[in-house]
Amino acid sequence: MTQLSVVIPAYNEEATVETLLRRVLAAPLPEGLSLEMVVVDDGSRDGTRDVLRRLDASGEFPMTYVEHESNRGKGAALRTGFERAGGDIVLVQDADLEYDPREYPVLLQPILDDLADVVYGSRFLSGPHRVLFFWHSVGNRVLTMLSNMMTDLNLSDMETCYKVFRAEVLRGMKLRSDRFGIEPELTAKVAKSKKWRVYEVPISYHGRTYAEGKKIGWKDGVSAIWAILRYNLLP
Repeated sequence: MTQLSVVIPAYNEEATVETLLRRVLAAPLPEGLSLEMVVVDDGSRDGTRDVLRRLDASGEFPMTYVEHESNRGKGAALRTGFERAGGDIVLVQDADLEYDPREYPVLLQPILDDLADVVYGSRFLSGPHRVLFFWHSVGNRVLTMLSNMMTDLNLSDMETCYKVFRAEVLRGMKLRSDRFGIEPELTAKVAKSKKWRVYEVPISYHGRTYAEGKKIGWKDGVSAIWAILRYNLLP
């Protein structure tokens, strides 16, 4: 049986993390797939860690749980999660409720059909989405365009959370980013290998406001530009 590892970084997501984990557990998986959840608490300062410890101790979830003593960033949490993932396929899932685990079959099918080694779930390929921030969408498209210019890929959504990899793709990478630069770094290193087949599929997106817990801001956009240049132009 093929195993799917869902890597879930969590930072101050007390209000959503239990609901998210239950949605992952209930996600419809294609026949022949088993589920492993790798959850990394990245130094949360609210009640996220207490929730995750309780869920881990319950035995209800097929879950590997790891804690960072301090907040190190999404990239660091993903690197920890990738190291612990034992599956044949690895899928990234944020701990908020912006992305819907019911869409796993769509994300996984190109890999299961042996058409792809890497799949990106695009928020800009006509899937339903909550209407929110104009300038965020502009920023995402600018970052994607700059990344595409450097990688010669034609992605529509480089910054998407939903990225799926055959495990061997990640095993060959030496990732360095600690924070949101992990998105352009992953994309640059997939492109540089020149051997991995990349697909995009449309997904829905249920974005949230800053009052509802959204964390990414303009400084992360500046950091992403530096990461795009760094991981594409420097050795």
